[in-house]
Amino acid sequence: MSDSRHTATYPTEDQYQRWQNRADDLGMSMSEFIESMVEAGLKKFEPTVNPDTTKQEVREQRNELKAELDRTRGRIQELEDIVYQGERQIIKRYVQNNPGATYDEIIQHLIDTVPQRVTSHLDDLEGDTIQRTENGYYPIETERE
Repeated sequence: MSDSRHTATYPTEDQYQRWQNRADDLGMSMSEFIESMVEAGLKKFEPTVNPDTTKQEVREQRNELKAELDRTRGRIQELEDIVYQGERQIIKRYVQNNPGATYDEIIQHLIDTVPQRVTSHLDDLEGDTIQRTENGYYPIETERE
């Protein structure tokens, strides 16, 4: 028998049971298990960090998120336009996007975008307050209470 010494440890009941189960799984006595775990804990482990993702993967994720952000900003702009659909807002945005625009250019922009705005409004109103037939648009008759 090798030269050995007795050492006591006082684990909680839960710890002891967990250790015992693990020792049984490994086919070790409790003493062998504790000894091997202490030795394993004393070994010098070199901490190495392996990145979860490569730089290229991070760049791709960033690009995807940037594209999603741009789409979201565009959608927010569309929704804000719907909320602030007045001619005033359309003029303001046109001038912001075209600094130095002339009066005639602003008028032409309003003329060019009328069909799009009317179509959008009709789509929003159709079924709720107006109905479309072969002959045109008519108000929806509602029963008054």
